[in-house]
Amino acid sequence: MKKPTLLLLQASLLLPALALAQSAFVGTWKADVNNNIQLPKKPNEYLLTGGVYTCKTCVPSYSVPADGQDHKVTGHPYFDTAAIKVVDDKTIQETDKKAGKTVTTVVTKVSADGTTATFDVIDSSASSGDPVKVKGESMHVAKGPAGSHAISGSWRATKFESVSDNGLLTTWALSGSTLKMTTPTGQSYSAPVDGSDSPYMGDPGQTSVSIKKVDDHTIDEVDKRDGKMIGSAHITVSADGKTMTVAWKDALHGTDGSYTNIKQ
Repeated sequence: MKKPTLLLLQASLLLPALALAQSAFVGTWKADVNNNIQLPKKPNEYLLTGGVYTCKTCVPSYSVPADGQDHKVTGHPYFDTAAIKVVDDKTIQETDKKAGKTVTTVVTKVSADGTTATFDVIDSSASSGDPVKVKGESMHVAKGPAGSHAISGSWRATKFESVSDNGLLTTWALSGSTLKMTTPTGQSYSAPVDGSDSPYMGDPGQTSVSIKKVDDHTIDEVDKRDGKMIGSAHITVSADGKTMTVAWKDALHGTDGSYTNIKQ
């Protein structure tokens, strides 16, 4: 449907102002994982018993023998096999592959008293270049059934000890009224700030994105996979342009949180 000529003229006159308003976002930003971060309160739930490992809160959930061998899983965009190795009664290692290539390894070690666990992740599932390396800690909020492995039960991530820079950096630029985003790990988009869908590149789990200007320092982002919303973010740059608050929601897992980016 064609818009009246007057409306088209008004829209064209607004474009420079719209782009100028979005200039607060332009530049390279680094996520601060040590301060002003709110991790999801909803826990992840796992069960390892009888030689079988189950990720109950994965979407979709899956169960595989805990024998250290690759086993097929379906419905996950990032991997198609999972191998669970029981290292000892407190430690497991998961290796995920896609088309035979290792994309993620996770070593989880439960503390002697069973109240906390450390996780050590090497992730190249959605990246180019070097993998993203993450170390952190989780809290045991509910125990697994009697006789199950120590990893069993519900766990909530409480902190990140370290994240490699390639997993923290995001660069945004403007071309007219189009906001462009790139990361060191190969994700990118070029999206007009009018809320329309644009392709999201470099991530097997996301196919499109929409960016909508709220005000001079705020945008809303909606992430989709094959037309279905999988997440969203409300992103606000501070008045002094030095920090950016990202409040995100994961629609697939029903979780949310927030973190702060620092202008580099």
